[in-house]
Amino acid sequence: MGGRDLGGDQPLSNLPQTLAELRRSQQFSEERVRNRRVKDEMRDNLMERLRGSGPIFPGIVGYDDTVVPQIVNAILSRHNFILLGLRGQAKSRILRALTTLLDPHVPYLLGCEIHDNPYDPICRRCRELLANNPEDAPIAYLTPEHRYVEKLATPDVTIADLIGDLDPIKAAKGGHALGSEYTVHYGLLPRANRGIFAINELPDLAGKIQVGLFNIMQEGDVQIKGYPVRLPLDVALVFSANPEDYTARGKIITPLKDRIGSEIRTHYPATVDEGIAITAQEAWMERSGHPLQIPEFVSQVIEQIAFVAREDKRIDKRSGVSQRLPISAMENVISNAERRAIRSGEKLVVPRVGDIYAAMPAMIGKLELEYEGELKGADNVVREIIRAAVARTYDKYFHGNSNMNQVVQWFDLGGEIQLRDAAGAQEMLGKLRGIQGLLDKLSALGLSGKEPSEMIVSGAEFILEGLYAHKRIGRTEERTFTAGEKQPQREKPRVRDEDEEREFRRQRRPFN
Repeated sequence: MGGRDLGGDQPLSNLPQTLAELRRSQQFSEERVRNRRVKDEMRDNLMERLRGSGPIFPGIVGYDDTVVPQIVNAILSRHNFILLGLRGQAKSRILRALTTLLDPHVPYLLGCEIHDNPYDPICRRCRELLANNPEDAPIAYLTPEHRYVEKLATPDVTIADLIGDLDPIKAAKGGHALGSEYTVHYGLLPRANRGIFAINELPDLAGKIQVGLFNIMQEGDVQIKGYPVRLPLDVALVFSANPEDYTARGKIITPLKDRIGSEIRTHYPATVDEGIAITAQEAWMERSGHPLQIPEFVSQVIEQIAFVAREDKRIDKRSGVSQRLPISAMENVISNAERRAIRSGEKLVVPRVGDIYAAMPAMIGKLELEYEGELKGADNVVREIIRAAVARTYDKYFHGNSNMNQVVQWFDLGGEIQLRDAAGAQEMLGKLRGIQGLLDKLSALGLSGKEPSEMIVSGAEFILEGLYAHKRIGRTEERTFTAGEKQPQREKPRVRDEDEEREFRRQRRPFN
């Protein structure tokens, strides 16, 4: 029987196929395979990666100087560790990236449910196999992807799910005693033997189930149903949790926290540029059909929305604002621009600020509002957040408002313009040219005026939205830009003369 990968699709003819061939190979020598446990393997491969110049975990953005060094220290220390952070902070992505620190192929005894080490089997079936015919024992191979087992913790998870249970059907069919190892139905944890076992949202796991992890973390073994079945597993345990869960849904029991080697805090992107890089990496932007060109200022506004929301007092800080918000918003913004391009017969898809307002359905569900926000209404809160994000981005390109007086004056003299998000670029460009001085300001956005009309319209609309965000011009709900409301001048308080001041103080004097 030839060695195969876990899926059994392709024979690995260049690797040893039997235990006898495995013993003769240098790559899988007994000394190397027997003594190289998972945490040692991850440590060795990480040390090799540290000697190079490439990233430790490709695709993880914004953690190079904060989270990644702590993960490196935990792996070098051979710790089980937990990633603690709010939603949308790439915790699951980091855990899955740990498979890049595993060897390309690891041999195990073919047919073993817990992927036994060929030189040191722990299940009864494999021990008897090697005792009867060791040299001809068939060998199969695990790839890194097959050595990662992930479980989302839910309150209904049982010990049988994680550890295993005794199967009476196996006992009846095989004629075994109920306490025999042959009757064991292995849970997820034993099936992750010689790999990485990840539990997401650990506090959701019932306390009595968390107790079941004590042995594997401290003594390195599990026991099943009270029978003396000892399985010294070789597993690297990693967890993730949200701080909100400690009070909202559950908690990590203290003895389990004590057994976790390292607690590593994750965080949201520190800068807008980091957020833009994450969104560009994660959002579905490479689409078939029309060519896509996203203006830099549009990307910055979308990312600023998350930053503004995280600071807004109407948003629940304990819940956080997931990085999925700008990712989903970007996809929706592109779709709205795509819809406009198709209907208008345009060849180039260029998002505008109006498309960001059209993408509000991708944002509302990702914000947990405080009481004040609930009173205001989710739609109104999101509109105000978008407006604040536009204002911040506008200030990066246009320092001060003095150079926009000519544009503002055009509206003050009675000018109006409606910018519908469904209107084509050519239609809008004809209207925008009538606003004196507007297109001259596009140079601050890196536009020369020779770009496609779709880009010019997007830049001009951004300027108008910026002026509206700073209350220099007005805008209706139908996105008709008008003159801004003049702020009423406050009357200066009248200064009292000496006689009035004396009388005022006399009246305030307390009675005896």
